[in-house]
Amino acid sequence: GLSLELPYVSEDGSSVLLMVRADSPMTEEDFIQSIHLFAARNPSPEIAEFEFTPRAGRAQVTTRVRLNESQTVIAIARTNRDIVLTASREIRITQSGCLARADTYESSNLMQTRVRVPEKIQAGTPAEVLTLINHPMETGLRESPDGKLLSQRIIRSFEAALEGEPVFKARLYRSISANPYLRFFIAPAASGTLALKWTEDTGRVAERKANIAVR
Repeated sequence: GLSLELPYVSEDGSSVLLMVRADSPMTEEDFIQSIHLFAARNPSPEIAEFEFTPRAGRAQVTTRVRLNESQTVIAIARTNRDIVLTASREIRITQSGCLARADTYESSNLMQTRVRVPEKIQAGTPAEVLTLINHPMETGLRESPDGKLLSQRIIRSFEAALEGEPVFKARLYRSISANPYLRFFIAPAASGTLALKWTEDTGRVAERKANIAVR
């Protein structure tokens, strides 16, 4: 009931596309409550934690991750009935991604966000939401020119709510690639405003709103 998709081989471990999906009716009585991702051979095993509500309509997330070396990536899902599902996938990494540098915090694009939603959504039918925020996701593992470790600075959390009702949440760790990308689902019953919020571990916040039109 849980599937995890990654390439079998990646030449660049700093940005590996990953998709996780759990089979569930996503009703108030029976839905996927959370999915946790782990990469045990990374410096920190946690990749991300995703929380769902029935308003998501589908328990599926696509993102990009950093992988330090060839290893097995693990996904663990839990339902609201405390049923646990697991999945794993082996991947070969040619070049380590945990020390890669993508950008600097002096960039004028820092914390800028991009969102894409369908123009029209059929009521109750899951529809994709694509989001991205410009951010280097400094891991705290790289050295500065003077040999000192650069402080960790990452986007720690993401929240999506439709008309004030939670739809999807994510807790991100340093194994998420620079410029965090999240593709998830919503299944609105009526038109409304989708509010999105990214929070850096410094407390800095970026927010964005998107109009959801239901036909």
